[in-house]
Amino acid sequence: MTRIINLRQARKARDRDVKRAKGDTNAALHGEAKPLRDARQAERDRAARVLDAHRADTPDE
Repeated sequence: MTRIINLRQARKARDRDVKRAKGDTNAALHGEAKPLRDARQAERDRAARVLDAHRADTPDE
């Protein structure tokens, strides 16, 4: 036997899943607090400075 489903409920559940996925994507892109964003950017800048400081200076030929 097949399972009887209510099409209205199935449609609403599908729409909820789509909205939830979109919300998760937006949270990943924009959901970080400003102090955390600033700290992460400062760490990237520091890592770049450390890397540049360890580069050997060679003349370009």
